[in-house]
Parts: sequence; structure tokens; C-alpha cells
Amino acid sequence: MNHILDELEWRDLIAQTTDVDALRAALTEGPVNLYCGFDPTAPSLHIGNLVQILTVRRLQDAGHRPFALVGGATGLIGDPKMAGERTLNSRDVVAGWVERIRAQIAPLLRFDGDNAATMVNNLDWTAPLSAIDFLRDVGKHYRLGTMLAKDTVARRLNSEAGISFTEFSYQILQGMDFLELHRRHGVSLQTGGSDQWGNLLSGVELIRKAEGVAAHALTTPLITKADGTKFGKTESGTVWLDPEMTTPYAFFQFWLNADDADVVRYLKVFTFRTREQIAELEAAVAERPAAREAQRALAHDVTSLVHGVAAADAVVAASGALFGRGALDELDAETLAGAVAELPTTGGSVGDLVVDLFASAGLVASKSEARRAVKEGGASVNNVRVASDDAVLAPEQLLHGRWAVLRRGKRTLGVVDTRS
Repeated sequence: MNHILDELEWRDLIAQTTDVDALRAALTEGPVNLYCGFDPTAPSLHIGNLVQILTVRRLQDAGHRPFALVGGATGLIGDPKMAGERTLNSRDVVAGWVERIRAQIAPLLRFDGDNAATMVNNLDWTAPLSAIDFLRDVGKHYRLGTMLAKDTVARRLNSEAGISFTEFSYQILQGMDFLELHRRHGVSLQTGGSDQWGNLLSGVELIRKAEGVAAHALTTPLITKADGTKFGKTESGTVWLDPEMTTPYAFFQFWLNADDADVVRYLKVFTFRTREQIAELEAAVAERPAAREAQRALAHDVTSLVHGVAAADAVVAASGALFGRGALDELDAETLAGAVAELPTTGGSVGDLVVDLFASAGLVASKSEARRAVKEGGASVNNVRVASDDAVLAPEQLLHGRWAVLRRGKRTLGVVDTRS
């Protein structure tokens, strides 16, 4: 069996480590207690955060014990951004986001067994701490020169926006988290994204100064696309883990649309498929790219992890039904709503001419073109061919009393939403 560091290296999941030989030795002697932090600066985690959760899961599967920290305290402050000061959210809002994020992490780690995961909140040890104790017991170990040299801080200091003392202090709070988890639970390794390297080192150095022992840090690379565009963004925005913010259908489609140049790397990072399985899919990309076998495997695996196998299967069924490979009326309302949300949409009512609806949905350039598509047999409503150019939308054609799916040819889709 490969050493966990070799496995992470093969999956392109190691960007920086404090001392790779010492870390390898600690993980070999194991088990190691480790943690990764997630700040509630939004109502949901996104797929960039998923990299960290799944990296922690791989370490857990290798026999190590993870602590997932949801930052009820650090979420009230916010890690400094390059662009400028964050808007501070209220305590009630942050507390609500903490619970939502805990619920997203919970299914992705194992919370029973010998090396069960533990969920923690840094507000538990930060809230009771007085300002004097914080400055004396923690702040005393920090040197301004080191803090000012941090990349984000340095850039913000030289910008018009500047940086507040509040955000400047964030790195101390995160360092204190590592120290506190080390004291309470023997945590000796922190993981995170490469953009968090300075914050991770803050904790490593604080443990060295306060406790006189060495701790470890490991970061993963930021995921990018082969064409240089930003990963995790679509035309409609960020790809979130919350199904109300990114529907399972849209989530699945994001992965299904992965470029051939990216899909093998994504399989390594975001799935638990073996080297042999990924090698087979890599061969399929080279030999049968049009079949998109690797993308389908990626989309089903990641959607199953985040939303469950049933949701992934429902998305596959919905996708097939939209293109005539299944019955649209057999899809439940939630799945259908997620699927049609991605399509060009027009309002409409029972009795409207179908050719008018095709034109208003943008599936054709004009009503005359819509009539021509009907005459050529290339127009359908709910996968049933439109027989006449004077056909109207009938009540029985409304799926769940609301939608009708329009299709021109094989792949041009739109939807009538009678409630829009």
C-alpha cells in the first residue's frame, strides 16, 4: 500500500509542507491528529473547499484522526482578501452559517470508529478569552516584521484600501486555533489551501514558541483549469455545495462539462477512484473522447459524494429525459426544476401557439423558422413531435402543472414556465 504522502503526491494534492521528511516519519509512526478549518463567510461551502474536505478524508482513510474546524470566531473577522476589507456579518448570521457548513461537512467524513472525525468551533475557546489574556498569552509570541511580510497584508498595506487591525489580527487567531487544538487534542498537523500557507505557518511557529515542540503544515495547490480560466465558476456564478444555491443538476453539469485536458486531474483530486480505474478513464479520453466516459464518471462520483447517489441518478435520468431518452413526466418536480433552470426560458400560457413559444424561447430566430422546423419534423414538446404549425399548448402538456420542455432538432432545448 502506498504511503499517504505518495498517494497525495500522485493526486497532485501537495503544494507545500513544513518538513516533508519529518511529516512522512510522523504519518508512518501515526496515527496523527490533524485539522482543517472552514470559515463561515458565506451560507455554503463551494467546490474549492471540497478539495480540503476530501484531502482530510484521504488522511482519515489512511488511519489518521481529523478535526474539522468551522470558524464561528474567525468567521466574524474574515481572512484578509487582496481586494479590500470584508463586510462584517452579524453574530446571528455567522452562527447560522456555522450550522449549515457543519451539515455539509458531516456526510463527507466518518464520525465513528477508531479514528472518528470530530467537529469543533473556535468560538468555544475564543469567546471566553479576555483581550488582556489574548495579548499576553498569544500576541506576545508574534513579531510584527513576520506579520507584515505576509503577502496579502503587504499588498493591502500598499493599496488605497489599506488594512484594518481587525483583519491584520486574523493570522493570530488562526495560529491560536492550531495551538488550542494541539493542547486539547494533540493535533500536530494542519492542512489547507496554498493561499493559507502563511496562516498555517503562524500556527506552527506559535506551537514551537509556546510549547517548544514541532508541528506540521501541508497545503494543496489551488485548482486551475488548463486554459487558465478560474476553476469553480460558471456563467451563473460560484459552484456551491448547497443544493438550494447550486442545484444537483447544475452541479452535475459543471463536472460533465469538464475539458478533456482537465478531467483526469479532477478525477484524481475529487474522486476516490483507484490509479487503475483512472488510468482506464484516461485511455478512454484519448481513444474515445466523444463518449466523455471520464466526465460522466467524474460527474456521477462527485455529485454522489455531495448530494447522494439517489440525487446523482435522478440527474442522469433528467438529462436523458430532456434529450428524449426517458419520460419527462416521470421526473419529480424538484429534479425537473433543477434541470430546466439551466435552459432558455419563456413565459407562456395554455392556448399559446407552440411556434410562438419556440420563437420567444430563442430556439429559432423567427416564427416562420419555427413553422419550418415543425413542417420538417424537428420540433417537439415534452419529446412528442409537434404535428402542426397551428398547434397550441395544451393543459395536459404542463409537467407538474407548470413546465413544458421544447426541443428543436436533437440538442437545442428550451422551456415554457407558465409561472414566470
